[in-house]
Amino acid sequence: MSRYYKMCCDNIGKPVCIKTIDGQEHRGIIRQVTPTHVYLDPLPNRSGGFGAGYYNQNFYGYEPGFGLGIALGAIGTLAVLPWFFI
Repeated sequence: MSRYYKMCCDNIGKPVCIKTIDGQEHRGIIRQVTPTHVYLDPLPNRSGGFGAGYYNQNFYGYEPGFGLGIALGAIGTLAVLPWFFI
């Protein structure tokens, strides 16, 4: 089991910055953790790219995107972000 599994489970609902071993950086709120993947929801108030969200057709306002699944084995670093950095 990945060393990041427990860390992700302990921080469900908190904003994180995950850097993968191939150099990509992902910021989001941990919503779900499985033994193989961590799933992030996009951070609010971001523009462009992952986390941009969309406006629904009925104009009810901002809807979050579908999120992002990251393999726990691909995580190079994981940092929990304080809420004021969002």
